[in-house]
This record gives sequence, structure tokens and C-alpha cells, in this order.
Amino acid sequence: MKQDQALELLSEALPKLQQAFAHLPSDETLPADQDLTDAMRAVLAQLTERLADNYPYFHPLYAGQMLKPPHPIARAAYALAMWINPNNHALDGGRASSRLEVEAVREIAAMFGWTEYLGHLTSGGTFANLEALWIAGGLAPRKKIVASENAHYTHSRISAVLGLPFESIATDARGRMDLSALEAALQSGEIGTVVVTLGTTSAGAVDPLDQILTLRQEYGFRIHVDAAYGGYFKLVSNLAKDAAQAFAHIHEADSIVVDPHKHGLQPYGCGCILFRDPSVGRFYKHDSPYTYFTSNDLHLGEISLECSRAGAAATALWATQKLLPLVPDGQFANGLACGRNAALSVYNKLRQDTRLLTGSEPELDILLWVVKACTLEESSRLATAVFDLAAEQDLHLALAQVPVTFFGPGAWPEAPSDGKVTCLRSVLMKPEHLNWVDAIWEKLSHAVSKAIGPANQ
Repeated sequence: MKQDQALELLSEALPKLQQAFAHLPSDETLPADQDLTDAMRAVLAQLTERLADNYPYFHPLYAGQMLKPPHPIARAAYALAMWINPNNHALDGGRASSRLEVEAVREIAAMFGWTEYLGHLTSGGTFANLEALWIAGGLAPRKKIVASENAHYTHSRISAVLGLPFESIATDARGRMDLSALEAALQSGEIGTVVVTLGTTSAGAVDPLDQILTLRQEYGFRIHVDAAYGGYFKLVSNLAKDAAQAFAHIHEADSIVVDPHKHGLQPYGCGCILFRDPSVGRFYKHDSPYTYFTSNDLHLGEISLECSRAGAAATALWATQKLLPLVPDGQFANGLACGRNAALSVYNKLRQDTRLLTGSEPELDILLWVVKACTLEESSRLATAVFDLAAEQDLHLALAQVPVTFFGPGAWPEAPSDGKVTCLRSVLMKPEHLNWVDAIWEKLSHAVSKAIGPANQ
């Protein structure tokens, strides 16, 4: 994907947008002797130097954290909208971009099988999950929120902010919520909401939503699906059976969060919250004497806890979805499938290498592995060494701490059962990663060789 396409697209579109306002009187309030062009150019030169101090997140050799470059049309659309700088809190501040947000969110809801819903964009997954748990607390006051031990840490923190009790549920060896542990907790009758994660940020684990829905029939609780990372995998056809089964039932959840700024090719920050029951809008109801006066239509600010929100984010999302519709096996979905295939390809290479140890097969596009060693401490040290040596070759990975049980019994016989190990982690979320598997593996294998030394090959 050519990232400089965005500049070309913007240079073509911007004059047309400026022409739309050409009838307005000229603004000559700034005297010529106060022209700041040269000063701005100097500041941007300094800024360019500062920004170069970053990892190359846009490049396929960046395979560390969940950082996916925005599509060129998203960059161009965002910059184009910024020329007007709309605010999607109310139609007064973002007339066109508010309508674009409604249309874009409608397409995301349709991806999950919903035509009746309440939803909007947010600044990201954290705030989207905050709204979901806020509604959950309103519907089941003082009831407990539960999520798996591998769920995002913000769920416990959000629950604390909202004054709701929270409990972590144990996970199985694959990092998914343990059903037996969940049912044992449900028997207390204290649980109001179960957070089901479809794509954990640590390992991309997919909680068994289909089986948790069966428990809901017996125990009666609300299901919130945190699909901030994994939600778009609803569109792909190359998932393993368990993960595919979970995504097939996502429409039965009570609320869903997905982050377009993760797999949706969007700039930060762009999250999305959806509720299956539109009547939860009553919890958002408020009066503002100055924001709503030019229209009787429903304002996005009336169904959001956030006030000011970037209309540019909605504009970029709308443009991207127009170019790449959210349809199964379409061009957008195929890009996700490429990332998963890349993860499977690297996983198979890792598994066949006697120097390394993997967990179970990745459910999405995230990999975890360790360098074999007799002790947790040595394995953790080697992981850090490989991380540094790979970076010297411009291959950027990530480090993570996970329970030793993730790598199966017997990996470290003398380690405590509740011990943790520092492992290497890779997120192969760019479609281009599939074409870079061999290059990634060559650099990774070389880093492992240098880390363990010739005597241990």
C-alpha cells in the first residue's frame, strides 16, 4: 500500500473543497507583516526530526504491537475534513460529518447482523467499553461485572470508576475464559454482565461466546462483547472452528465494541459502541440549552457520553468503507485473511524450530513464543535478547508476560504453576505481512542464533 497516495489524493480534493466556500468575503484580518509561513516552516522542520524518532509502524518489518497504518483514503479524507474541523457533538458543529458517522456506524452494525441498534463512534475502545459498562450498571445496579483474566485491563479499571464490583474469571490453556470457572461464579447470582472478549490484546484469544450464550439462558445476565481488536474478523472465512463459531453468534450479544483504528484502517482515535436495544438511549438523555437549536433531529451528542468528537474521524471511516465495503470475502476482508495466513505461516515455522516453543495455534493474527531454556529466568532473558537482536535488523517485535501454562505442562518442570514468563509476541495484522513471511523468519532465526550462541544450536 503506497502511503504517499494520500498526499496525491488530498492535493486533488482540497481545491474543490475550498471552492465550495469561495463565495465568502476574503479574510484580511492578518496583516502581511505578520505572515508566519517561514516560522511555521522552521517549526515543521524541527517536528520532522522529532517524529523520525519512532518505530516504522507502517512497514511490514514492524510486527510488534497492534499498529496498523491508515489506508491512504482514510489519511486523505481525515486531512480534508480537518480543513473544516467539524465537531460531531451536534449537527451545529458537524452537519455533514454527523450524517457520515450515522451511515458509517450503520454499516458496522450491519456487519454484525444488526439493523435495529443504538450506536456511535468514540475516541477509542476504552471509552466505548466505558459506555457499555455504564449502561450495564444502569440496567443491573450493583451487580458484578466479570471478564476473563486475559481481558483488557481497562474493564476492571472502568468498573472501579463506575463504582461497580468486578471479578476476573480464570482462563484455559489457550487464554480463553474458562467455562467451568464462569459457571461457578454465576451460581452466586451476583453477576449482572459478562464481558466476552473476541480477540484478547495479549494473544488474540477468542472467548467461547456460543457456549456463554447457553449459560445466559440458565443464569440470566447481560453479555458485552469486547471485540475492539477482533471484531472485523466476523467477515473472514479462514478462522478455525471454535473462533468461527464464536463470531457467528456475535449478533446475540447485548452490546459490542469494535475499534476501526485497529483493524479498520483508520487513524487514531476511532472506536465504536453498539447496543442491540435502542431504548438504552434513555440513559443518555440530557438537556443542553446551547448545543441543540438548529434541528429537531437526533444529535449524536445525545447518545454519547463524550461531547466534542472529531468529525474528521467519521469522515475518514465513511470514505474507507465506501472504497472497501464491509462484506464477507471482499477486498477488506481478504486483507484480514492475509494477516491470519501470515500468522499461521510464521507459527508453523516457529513450531518446527527445535530452539523455540509455541503455545496453541493462533486464533486470529497474534503469535506468542519463547526460546527454549531450562528455567523461566533464562527463557525470559533470551526473549529480551532476541527482541534487541531482531531490532538491529529492523525487525521489530514485542515482549509480553504470560502464564507458563500457555506453553503447556512440562515446559519448565520446576516453575510454579502460577509463574509467568517473558515471551516474544508478534502481531501480523498488515495484509502485506503475508508477502514478508520469509524475510521476517530469516531475520528472526538469525536473531535466535545469535542470542543462544553456536554451542546451543
